[in-house]
Amino acid sequence: MLKCRRSFMSLCIAVAITLSPASSANTPEMDLPDIGTAAAGTLTIDQELNYGDAYMRMLRASKPIINDPVLNEYIQSLGHKLVANANDVKTPFSFFMIRDRDINAFAFFGGHVALHSGLFLHANSESELASVIAHEIAHVTQRHLARSMEDEARRSPATIAALAGSLLLAIAAPQAGVAAMTATTAGAMQSSINYTRSNEEEADRFGMATLAKAGFEVQAMPRFFSRLAEQYRYASTPPAMLLTHPLPEARITDSRLRAQHYSPVKPGLSIEYHLAKARIVARYAGIDSEAALDWYARKLKKAPEVLVSTLEYGQALVYLDTNQLDKAEPILLKLLKQDANNNFYLDALSDLFLAQQKPKKAIQMLEKALGKKPDNPVLTVNYANALIENRQYEEAIPLLQHYTHDYPDDMNGWQLLAKASAEQGISDQELAARGELFALQANWGKAIQYYTKASQLVELGSLKQARYDARIDELLVLRDKFQSLQ
Repeated sequence: MLKCRRSFMSLCIAVAITLSPASSANTPEMDLPDIGTAAAGTLTIDQELNYGDAYMRMLRASKPIINDPVLNEYIQSLGHKLVANANDVKTPFSFFMIRDRDINAFAFFGGHVALHSGLFLHANSESELASVIAHEIAHVTQRHLARSMEDEARRSPATIAALAGSLLLAIAAPQAGVAAMTATTAGAMQSSINYTRSNEEEADRFGMATLAKAGFEVQAMPRFFSRLAEQYRYASTPPAMLLTHPLPEARITDSRLRAQHYSPVKPGLSIEYHLAKARIVARYAGIDSEAALDWYARKLKKAPEVLVSTLEYGQALVYLDTNQLDKAEPILLKLLKQDANNNFYLDALSDLFLAQQKPKKAIQMLEKALGKKPDNPVLTVNYANALIENRQYEEAIPLLQHYTHDYPDDMNGWQLLAKASAEQGISDQELAARGELFALQANWGKAIQYYTKASQLVELGSLKQARYDARIDELLVLRDKFQSLQ
């Protein structure tokens, strides 16, 4: 029974995908059946955005989300390149990674798309990774969650709001959420699975159109799916992706036939993709340093020349993380000399200089890099961290205040601001920054408590107090809105 509940919760989260109206196909390849898209009769866009924000806060509190500036920059760049070529995009998109070796990806309300780090371990090219992301984007633009909820509401006495609230409960408290869904939806599990399968084929087709327009290899989608299906054909416990994204032979065949409608494209090797993969093997694959070094060594034996630098970068990260700084330094210096503007290399060298207790070298390097790429988030976060390590708190704090204003959902910025404020003895600002961290994880009680303490520390009637009190009012509204969704 517990296994069934977990499977159903995974299914519910995986189909948590919605927002813009269904796209209309304009190309011969997109002759799709009309499944029905009366999604406007389910939840309003504002409601969907509220649910998406709530789900995201719950995930931050419950899942090992990877807050890695370099990887985040890469997947955001790749994701938005695809979004720019998708049909009928009417809402913002956000892409993030979860540290999990299992192969999976899912999307949900508000245009949020999650990728498991394990995807990088199984995708052999950027086009294969992009095919998974394009598939999830299609789920969102086709409003599959809203349509699934609408279909469920027709068969049961449940309202759309009850279904959406149960989904939130499933993330917040799995047993309560599944119980709520089971109580309000007759035959929910099998009907949801059947509906999801039809959505999967539709998402494949729209995803292929997006891949083609974005300049990726469309054939990468059926190739990746076929390889996964073959690899886990006889597995007693298939990966989560095959449970929430079933790959029956009919779906693979359909994707192959669809791909044949597109002209073959062979995009060049993406160095950024392979650098991201090397970084994940070093830090987020759940393997020890010896296993990671063995992986790089095996890959280097047959790697084309163009990819040697990416594997050497991975080796340098392992050396850096195991404090073998004398081995990491020559590799990273050589790589940066080859590509002076590469954020993967700049980030790693910054970490190296800090580990060597040479923050001034990191500051000088990053100042030069920021001169070429002003306000770049990866460089800015590294620069602020180096300033803090060099005890230049008065310079770091305004930089981080500006950064957290521009990127309020990045926990890295708030953590660094809290640290710099604490070192500088600005207790109210430290409390406020920590309050924002709690708010990002839906811990409203702690967030309000910290802001209340911050307000009490500053001068009565001051501008700071007014700002803190205004934020407390905003947090109270957000808390009430969040609780009402459940």
